[in-house]
Amino acid sequence: MVAEKGQGFAVGEGRIGRVLIAFMAVGFVALIAAGIAAAWMTREFSRHSAAVSHTYEVELAIADMRRLIEQGETTRRGYILAPETPGFLQAYREAANALPRSAKRLRQLTYDNPKQQANITRLEGELSQLLDLRARSVDLVANGEVAQANAEFREEMSAARLREIRDIFDTMSKEERVLLIERDRQQERGINLFYSVLTVAGLLLLAVAIASLLVVVRYTSDLTQSREQLQQLNESLEAIVVDRTADLSRANDEIQRFAYIVSHDLRSPLVNVMGFTSELEAATTALGALVDSVEAEAPELLTEDARLAAREDLPESINFIRTSTQKMDRLINAILALSRQGRRVLAPEPLDLTRLVGSIRDSMAHKLDETGATLTIRGTLPSIVCDRVAVEQILSNLIENAVKYRSPDRPVEVDVSGGTVGDRIWIEVADNGRGIDPRDHERVFDLFRRSGTQDQPGEGIGLAHVRALAYRLGGTITLRSALGEGATFRVSLPKTLTLQEKP
Repeated sequence: MVAEKGQGFAVGEGRIGRVLIAFMAVGFVALIAAGIAAAWMTREFSRHSAAVSHTYEVELAIADMRRLIEQGETTRRGYILAPETPGFLQAYREAANALPRSAKRLRQLTYDNPKQQANITRLEGELSQLLDLRARSVDLVANGEVAQANAEFREEMSAARLREIRDIFDTMSKEERVLLIERDRQQERGINLFYSVLTVAGLLLLAVAIASLLVVVRYTSDLTQSREQLQQLNESLEAIVVDRTADLSRANDEIQRFAYIVSHDLRSPLVNVMGFTSELEAATTALGALVDSVEAEAPELLTEDARLAAREDLPESINFIRTSTQKMDRLINAILALSRQGRRVLAPEPLDLTRLVGSIRDSMAHKLDETGATLTIRGTLPSIVCDRVAVEQILSNLIENAVKYRSPDRPVEVDVSGGTVGDRIWIEVADNGRGIDPRDHERVFDLFRRSGTQDQPGEGIGLAHVRALAYRLGGTITLRSALGEGATFRVSLPKTLTLQEKP
């Protein structure tokens, strides 16, 4: 029933999520369209402003050139009528000198307009003849031939030529006005299009907002109902979890007691076996002496089977029994140690891991010197609040294994490093030893399981003990290794150990 409700809620939540995503996609499309329209309109405004500014520049250039032409004509007539007045000649020359620059600027401003270029070409033709006549009139007056200058002025029909020039200027101004009107129309069309796009985008966003609000309201209502149902389920689940946790705790206690009792009870018959083995060994010595005496004094009484049994078979069997009982004794001791560790009450306290690893290095100084090993702490290890004994046993075991399972081809190098990730810390113990086959990465953490060549003493309990301690501290341990490339054990622990088990 719980699973069906959870599944139905998950399906509804997924459907609502897809609807909201669809609405958001439509809203984003509308925003993107509005943004594109705004960018396009901004570009159009910029282009229109540049075009209008250019039109005004052309009109100003036309007006400036027209002014210079009119000024030149007026000052020439004044100079012909009153040559004794120097101001007319000076004003004429200023206008004449400025006119070529003004004409050049006007042509440059209208280079992209064929009509205006044609008008300027006509203007330059008329202006060239007018300027020649003006220059001759001024030269005649300057040479004292005022009467000749007046006669030629009356005959040159400059008034008609000026009217033609004025008509050209009027044509050019009208052309610029036509361009300005067309550009204003284009801008108006662009503004209308922009507002149309904004209106459509706004309507879409409004529709999306309303639809999303309705979906969210409905989702909130469903969520409230589901939350109430989940709260009821959680209340029942919490009671179930408490019961299961209590059951697990009792089962764990029973397992630990069972391990302790079994290990303790196994020790009694084992002690008996070891004691009788010692007696058998002493009897074997006496029996061997007897065989030696019989062989020396009455060899015909001693059979070959009896001699082999007394001198080889019996000592070999006793030695095998002793070896097996010693191994069984070590295993029982290891099981007892694990049982005692599981029953030990954890005592969290602030730990300086750098100092802790330093003390481990000092305690292993003789073994490190004996094997030529180096233990290096990389950087500063993080500080945590945890059980000192458990953390020290974890690190000591990992470092001792790194020294024990060294490669014969190179000196042992053990590096210890650490850091912090969120509310957890990590510690890595890396070595350059013989390495562990990737197929055995999980196996080495199992009780009584070992990997590789068994040329070092041990019962395969150390890493199982390390993992058990790490789990009890709320942490994990992982392994990275390959044959011949060393091994790196990474322990992850909470910064602060929270005791969830009762003392």
